[in-house]
Amino acid sequence: MIKNVLLITADQWRGSCLSALGHPVVKTPNLDRLASEGVTFTRHYSQATPCSPSRASIHTGMYQHNHRVCRNGTPLHRRFTNLALEACKLNYDPTLFGYTDTALDPATLDDNSPDFRSYETVLPGYSTGELLTEVPLNWFDWLAEQGVSVPDASDFHSIYTPLKQADEADRGATYGVPCYSAEQTETAFLRLQAQDYITRQSSNPWFIHLSWIKPHPPFVAPEPYNSMYDPADVDMPVRHESIEQEMAQHPYVDFYLQNALSQEKYWNVIDDKGLGPDMSEKELRQLRATYYGLMSEVDAQFGELYAFLKEQGLLENTLIVFSSDHGEQLGDHYLSDKQGFFDQSYHIPLIIRAPGHEWDAGRGQQVDRFTENIDIMPTVLDLLGGDIPLQCDGYSLKAFLEGQTNVNWRSAAHWEHDFRDIVTGEPESQLGLNLDECSLAVIRDEKYKYVHFNQLPPLLFDMQADPGELNNLADNPDYAQVALKYAQQMLSWRMNSNERTLTGWHYHPEGPSYRADHQRGNLKR
Repeated sequence: MIKNVLLITADQWRGSCLSALGHPVVKTPNLDRLASEGVTFTRHYSQATPCSPSRASIHTGMYQHNHRVCRNGTPLHRRFTNLALEACKLNYDPTLFGYTDTALDPATLDDNSPDFRSYETVLPGYSTGELLTEVPLNWFDWLAEQGVSVPDASDFHSIYTPLKQADEADRGATYGVPCYSAEQTETAFLRLQAQDYITRQSSNPWFIHLSWIKPHPPFVAPEPYNSMYDPADVDMPVRHESIEQEMAQHPYVDFYLQNALSQEKYWNVIDDKGLGPDMSEKELRQLRATYYGLMSEVDAQFGELYAFLKEQGLLENTLIVFSSDHGEQLGDHYLSDKQGFFDQSYHIPLIIRAPGHEWDAGRGQQVDRFTENIDIMPTVLDLLGGDIPLQCDGYSLKAFLEGQTNVNWRSAAHWEHDFRDIVTGEPESQLGLNLDECSLAVIRDEKYKYVHFNQLPPLLFDMQADPGELNNLADNPDYAQVALKYAQQMLSWRMNSNERTLTGWHYHPEGPSYRADHQRGNLKR
């Protein structure tokens, strides 16, 4: 029986980076153990980037074109319910450790509210166990208590400045360690705060959202994680031979790479001179090795949390969900961060471990059906015996957890990206678009991937012959019918997932009628 809920998101985690999935470099023994006891969804995708739009989808169960959180800083409308509010209805006190990157509806704020200056407020419905913002002063205070010299808030980012090492020249700028140890990371800090909270709950049920920042940049890792992986062993990026060839693929890619080449800071790391899209192979190899090291640091902290739950006898009644908000380009297509349409920014992990023998048939299974982050909210509510709100575009994964294989399910993954810039207006001015034209949508199945831009040319990739997305077929006359087919499928997807709050109502002389089917017909879309 499920009594407690532990929902973990590790920020910017690529979906292939689990040793349980056969990754050639990164090792994640603790998450592998979770996978062996639960179900791993190997084709799991985020619905939007960057953080705020993605997390809005996780917590509302909605596609971006419905919740309309376009960028970091776009408010989430108050009319939408969310996972935390629904959990409150089930007598939980959902508690946050980390962040939800939520900008609040302006209608709920006073004119002079400080919340107008931040998108790092807390999603309505969550109590705050430990809020960790971009300026993590509570973590700084904790470090200072342990004798670590921390910077002032005005210079907070310097906490990540790597300490120089004698052999650093041989490994690259991201090899140096920070001033804190592996036991003092933000990951460790939040893990300990969550454990203290769980201890204080005694026998009371709890619902925790643990939102870890790593392996999100800055790319600096404490020992031993900075040197855990040899740069010579890392897999190299998937991309064209030259940046110019990559730029030629599409105006959107050209825009981002041109801007990246002109930026002083590109990879969001300290001391990043020479770490642009055209960085040397030595720097790129170490950066990827450091990213993998940060993943292993998170895996180790998860292992500590798992051991704690086991010691406390809580594994037998705690639902554990591990996922991410989005991926990381990591040099693929010469890009960093998370953006655009490439799989590396959207393919993310999902592991669900439900307690109790009724789930034994599914344990250790790897599901290769297309699942989406909007499925998390319906799944958690379904497992807790709650109602799934009509607003949810996602579906419960319960059948897969039960070990069922003949499940009527979607045949593709979908995601969206809004690249407007309210402050600078650069995408609009450089690409000749207005705000609402700065958007793209993707449909990706086993065979093809179709990318539709509002006012820019489309893209089409053969994902079996060209999994690296290097050869755009949209202009190839031999594939005109294929592109048309997927454009029509995307239109059907958009029509099927339109906002539906009141569409099931009908007023007539005999009084109002109401009918709403959450499954909304055939799932295969």
